[in-house]
Amino acid sequence: MLLEGKVAVVTGSGAGLGRAYALALAKAGAKVVVNARTANDVAQVVAEIETAGGTAERCISSVASMEGGRQTIQTAIDKFGRIDILVNNAGITRPKLLTEMTEQDFDDVIATNLKGTFACTKHAVPYMIEQKWGRIINVASGAVRGVVPQTNYAASKGGVLSMSLTWALELAKYGITCNVIRTHARTRMTERSIEQARQAALERHEQPPTASDLGIYEPESAAPLVVFLASDQACKINGQFISIDGPRLAICAHTRPVVSAISPGGWTVEHLLEDFKTTVGTQLESPGNFQKIFDGVASITRQATRTTEGR
Repeated sequence: MLLEGKVAVVTGSGAGLGRAYALALAKAGAKVVVNARTANDVAQVVAEIETAGGTAERCISSVASMEGGRQTIQTAIDKFGRIDILVNNAGITRPKLLTEMTEQDFDDVIATNLKGTFACTKHAVPYMIEQKWGRIINVASGAVRGVVPQTNYAASKGGVLSMSLTWALELAKYGITCNVIRTHARTRMTERSIEQARQAALERHEQPPTASDLGIYEPESAAPLVVFLASDQACKINGQFISIDGPRLAICAHTRPVVSAISPGGWTVEHLLEDFKTTVGTQLESPGNFQKIFDGVASITRQATRTTEGR
C-alpha cells in the first residue's frame, strides 16, 4: 500500500474535508490520528476507518493553543511511536463585515486556523527531523485573494500560505516537504452559500443549481491529492500551492512580480502619475468584484458631473 507504515495526523477531521482526508490516508495504509473538538464526530470517523480495515486513534482537542497542538501530536507519538504526515485542516469561520467584526471574532479564527497550524507543526517537526522524512500538508483557501465578509478568515489563510512557503525552505534539508492545498468542497462552511444560491434561483423562477454547478464538489474528490502529496513519490514537490476543484487541478502562482518597469534615477510622483498606467498598470488585477464596483462608482460620478455641468 502507498502509505504502509506511515502515521498521519489530520486536524479537524471529524467531518467534511478532514474526514475525507483521514479516510483516504487510512485506505492508503497510514495509521491515522483523527482530531476534532466533538467526541461523537471523532468516534464516527474512527469507526469508519476501522470498519474498512484501517487503524485509527481518537484525539479530542482544539488546536487553537500551543498545548492543544502538543496534545494532538503527542497522541500520535504515544499510540504509534512516530509522526510522518501532518494535515493541518482545522478551520473555522466568523463571517462579518470589517465594521462589524469584533476583536474576539478576529482572534478566534486566527487562533484555530493560523496558530493551530503553527502549534501542530512546531510540535511535529522535531520528530520528522529525527526521522529525516516528513510531509506537511496545509489547507488554505481561495480567500487568500480576498473574500467578503471574512477579514479574519482571509488573514488566517494568507498567513498559512506564507508560513508554509517559509517551512518549505527551512525544512527541505531534512527530507521534509511542505505544500498548501485548496479546494471548493461541499462542507458545513459552504452549505450556506449553496442554499443561498438555490433560493436566489427559485426567486427568479429558475432551476436551482447543484453544488457542482456552483463549482463546489464533494470532499472526497480532493482527498487523492492529499494521499499523493503524502507519498514518497511526491518527494520533489515542495513549497507549492495546489488547487483541486473536482476535475480541475492547478498550480497557483506564488506572490511574485508579474511585470516590472525601470525608471533610471528612480521613481518620482510625477513619473508615477505619467507612466504607471502605461507600464506596470497594464497588468493590474482587481480583487473580486472591485472593478465592477469601481466602474459603477465612476459611472455615477461621471453622470453627476455631467448633471452639475448642465445646470
